[in-house]
Amino acid sequence: MIKNNVYFQITILFLCSFFSVVAYAANKLEGVRIWAAPESTRIVFDLSEVPNYSYFTLDGPNRLVVDLKKSTAKVALNKLENNSKLVKGVRISQSPTKGDLRLVIDLVKPLNASLFSLPVTAPYGNRLVVDLEDKTLTTATAVVTSTPIKTVTQSAQSSRDIVIAIDAGHGGDDPGSIGPSGVYEKKVALEISKRVASKINDTPGMRAVMIRTGDYFVNLNKRSELARNSKADLLVSIHADAFTSPNPRGASVWVLSMRRANSEIGRWLEQKEKHSELLGGAGDIIQNTDNEQYLAMTLLDMSMNSSMAIGHSVAGDILKDLGRVTELHKSRPESASLAVLKSPDIPSILVETGFISNPKEERLLSSSRHQESIANAIYKGVSRYYHSNPPADTLLAQRGGANSNNAKPAKAPVKTSTDIASTGRAPKAYVDDTVSTKVKHKVRRGESLSAIAQRYRVSMSSIKQVNGMKSDVVQLGQTLVIPQS
Repeated sequence: MIKNNVYFQITILFLCSFFSVVAYAANKLEGVRIWAAPESTRIVFDLSEVPNYSYFTLDGPNRLVVDLKKSTAKVALNKLENNSKLVKGVRISQSPTKGDLRLVIDLVKPLNASLFSLPVTAPYGNRLVVDLEDKTLTTATAVVTSTPIKTVTQSAQSSRDIVIAIDAGHGGDDPGSIGPSGVYEKKVALEISKRVASKINDTPGMRAVMIRTGDYFVNLNKRSELARNSKADLLVSIHADAFTSPNPRGASVWVLSMRRANSEIGRWLEQKEKHSELLGGAGDIIQNTDNEQYLAMTLLDMSMNSSMAIGHSVAGDILKDLGRVTELHKSRPESASLAVLKSPDIPSILVETGFISNPKEERLLSSSRHQESIANAIYKGVSRYYHSNPPADTLLAQRGGANSNNAKPAKAPVKTSTDIASTGRAPKAYVDDTVSTKVKHKVRRGESLSAIAQRYRVSMSSIKQVNGMKSDVVQLGQTLVIPQS
């Protein structure tokens, strides 16, 4: 009996020791990835389990120290690829607590750090994400593409370029959809986006800014902020579609719907965007949108209606050209509630260049020739719309677009509250409500009074007054006299 008791005690001690070791080594660091953006850097630690962590900063030299509880490392950090201008490297240091893993991120200078964990979301497992940003960075800035920018000599009557923000979907630790042979949506989107931006920059009177120029992630809501800071007239987000089966194919263009998506593909797309947001990090609710400009909810609604009307028109023009170079999934713009389209003051569209989940279209989207054809179609649609409908303060309007009616930039900077109401943001030059000329505009399909007022940089009330209108409703084919100073 005594012998049996001894064996039993030894067995219990062995099991306790075994499980204690297992507990200490429960989590394994399996990989580290560094994604460098122009003004920030993201470091992703791939882990076998959900991380339990703490962190603190040190100076002299500058470091961020991360302690992973009950963890071990399986990765050689001295071979880590690093193209960041903010991070010197990542190394392992001695932890004061037995069984913990201490990671030290050596910094070039003091940085703001944000840490959060992400759950398993294919193709990745558990992750700890470290976002680092320059403390001196005050506003987000979109990246102007490398093509030399056209300049216009500034004067009292100077005209501006039309600015098109090009957003390559996904990026960094968010690959987007993955094709049957392993093609990443983020790579296809970036290649096509660069081609579109280059064509826009080659067009007199137009200029492109890139939301991302490399393989890094930009928060979904921040993409609109970057476009806004660049004073963009239009945001074009470029993606490659996917579905649960390989059968769907064809390109499509999406505009914002304030209601639910109007198709099964649309509902899938909305879910995919939530999936993307989860991969890239918890998205912030839009709260940096210069709320002081929106004097009341009514003004915000008017601005949104104007942006949606313009976006719908641009989407229709792009579809005409896409249909000449590839199959279309739908011949008309489709609607869904997507974060990248929700900016109230910037007309925004999302172009799905084809289904990367379809084997044939995956091969096409990987082809340089097909990427060029798609990019050219997107460019032609955008260019045709703005040559036909140039905002009045732009170089294209000064030169006389197809339907510009020889509209000229406003001369007198007279500020009116109704200008802000019609545009949702303060235009570069305000137009005096009391002065009018016989410039005429014929209402086209999808146009609203607020959109027309935004185009000519005049107030809705001045258009209504000159035309004897009692309501904000305009009719298709109606001819309006546009007051201008």
